[in-house]
Amino acid sequence: MATAHLTTTNFSTFNLPEPLIKGITKAGFSFCTPIQAATLPISLQGQDVAGQAQTGTGKTAAFLVATFNHLLNRPPSKSRKTHEPRALIVAPTRELAIQIFKEAEVLGEFLPFRLGLAYGGSSMHQQRELFTHGVDILIATPGRLIDCFRQNWTNFNAVEVMVLDEADRMFDLGFIKQIRFVLRRLPPATQRLNLLFSATLSYRVMELAYEHMNHPQRVSTSEERTDKPRITEQAYYVANNEKLPLLLGIIRDAAPQRAIIFVNTKRVGEELGHQLSANNLRAGVLSGDVPQQKRMSLLNQFKNGEIDFLVATDVAARGLHIPEVSHVFNYDLPQDSEEYVHRIGRTARIGAEGVAISFVCEEYAYHLPDIEQYIGHKIPPFTVTESLLAAPVPTERKRSPRRGGQRPRRPSGQRFSKG
Repeated sequence: MATAHLTTTNFSTFNLPEPLIKGITKAGFSFCTPIQAATLPISLQGQDVAGQAQTGTGKTAAFLVATFNHLLNRPPSKSRKTHEPRALIVAPTRELAIQIFKEAEVLGEFLPFRLGLAYGGSSMHQQRELFTHGVDILIATPGRLIDCFRQNWTNFNAVEVMVLDEADRMFDLGFIKQIRFVLRRLPPATQRLNLLFSATLSYRVMELAYEHMNHPQRVSTSEERTDKPRITEQAYYVANNEKLPLLLGIIRDAAPQRAIIFVNTKRVGEELGHQLSANNLRAGVLSGDVPQQKRMSLLNQFKNGEIDFLVATDVAARGLHIPEVSHVFNYDLPQDSEEYVHRIGRTARIGAEGVAISFVCEEYAYHLPDIEQYIGHKIPPFTVTESLLAAPVPTERKRSPRRGGQRPRRPSGQRFSKG
């Protein structure tokens, strides 16, 4: 954890239980990030928090420490059954849910709590077994959480802590009805600790907070600006047919340690991944319909250094904490200005520095003014020179199979209609 992104507030200054301090210390945490230093004094006193926090600022540890502390200092209800979680942590994507679960395992290593993980795409039988064996803290995506509730495998009667992570993303992905379904079935807001984190505390997010939380304190830190100086932004104005040569040239010259290349469609992603591989670059492709097992395998390969480039659609723009991503490429400019911020946030994690390079091409150039208005500054333009373009290795295009291996012939004298 880089000291440039830390405060002078030490975790030891909080009156935390010894087993929790032991887990925090073993995880390598000493000083708080700004969002931790701002929210923990409030949440540790049992007060609700609505925090503005981008991914990569330490918000996960902020709400996990508060959750663990709250449960440790309060004995469970004697009427509680083992399949009834004491804490719910709801995340919009399975990748984020898995990341939270892994961090909870580390910070909670010396605690007596049984952690549970539930997300779409995993075995329903496995999910049922989770509740059969009992769970204290359940980390889940909205759809699978409601599935488990409707199967009567669990209920929310004993929830003492409710955490809603990336609340703005819940709206974007259309999960807000499911979230309200869960919130309305919890014990009264006054009987639980409520923590909400969001990249933007918009009107709709705060309306949700005020409706289902107990007088939450709104917290925002100076670190939550969209124009973070730790990320060097660059924009190249490029013709469509120069995008691949430019990407290869920049990779050749900059030698990224680990890079994510964002595209807008699955088709472009698959084609680009194929071309990168043909040019002897270790690349994987991540899109929305990649099966869960393959998705996790790709991410593990990327984290372990088995592949150096992850070509991804916006499914990977949120909720992934992959360390040491030195470069982010917007091969296609995003069509949603807010996604630009989340894409480039995959680099410069926890105080590190990174480079975000955007290709302003013929197809998506008209999105740039909206992006620059949203982030509040111009993205510095860079010139595309001949020396920066690298000639790609030609790749064979797959031909559609034809019956009998023969090209169909047009009858003599017949013309094709232009319609």
